[in-house]
Amino acid sequence: MSLTRQCKLLKISRSSLYYAPVGVNAETLELMNEIDRVFTKYPFFGSRQITAYLPRNGFHAGRHRVRRLLSLMGLQAIYKSPNTHRPATHALHV
Repeated sequence: MSLTRQCKLLKISRSSLYYAPVGVNAETLELMNEIDRVFTKYPFFGSRQITAYLPRNGFHAGRHRVRRLLSLMGLQAIYKSPNTHRPATHALHV
C-alpha cells in the first residue's frame, strides 16, 4: 500500500511522516536547570523577573525564551488572581 494511501486512511498529512523531532541541546538544558533552580527559590517570579535574575548567575536569555521554557516545564508563578468567578457583593449606587 502506498504512503499516500496509508496517510489518507490514518487521516494524517504526508509531510508528518518525514518529520524527525529535534532534541533539546545541552545549553538549553543547562538554562532550564537554572530556571528551575531560580523558580524553586522564588516561586512568585514570572518570566520578566526570572529573565532579570539570570545574568547574576552568568545566563542570558530573552523573556520570550524564558516564558516558553517555563511553559514547557509546566511552571507558573504563584500570585493572587482576581476573583472574577464570584458575583459582585457591593450595591450599585444609581
